[in-house]
Amino acid sequence: MTARRMSIQSWALKVGERGMKRSGERENLYLIGHVSRQVELSQKRIREYEKEGFIAPRRERATNNRRYTEFDIRQIQRIKSLIHDHGFTLACLKYLLISAPCWNIFNCKQKDTCPVYQSPGIPCYDVRQRINSSAVEQCNSCPIYRMRKTPKIKVLEKNPA
Repeated sequence: MTARRMSIQSWALKVGERGMKRSGERENLYLIGHVSRQVELSQKRIREYEKEGFIAPRRERATNNRRYTEFDIRQIQRIKSLIHDHGFTLACLKYLLISAPCWNIFNCKQKDTCPVYQSPGIPCYDVRQRINSSAVEQCNSCPIYRMRKTPKIKVLEKNPA
């Protein structure tokens, strides 16, 4: 590879890694190859996590390339840990996300002041929408929200006693 071509690719990666946060601050965005090396998973596995609804990377308009945020990378690392260190399967994780309350899944430290925690029978994304929370924007990147239409299944039988 020529030095000129390599310098153009390096420049393109640096330029492409910057995006805009809603507040006007810069946000780093990463290509799948970079993320794959960082989390030590294949690109195919990362795309599988996306297909299953665990992550939702942004897409470049011109090229349709996936662009991952720091949040996406942390999600990938957590999913990897749950699978490799704790024995979960993708199907198990999916049903956990549609069955358990968000404060248990994310180990929320602000339960006492959280309107979602105060309304345990209502999905978090519905509570946020009802109170017109600015956090509703975050729902699009949340796996609980993205799996909201997945049908729930009965896990165990209830004791007829």
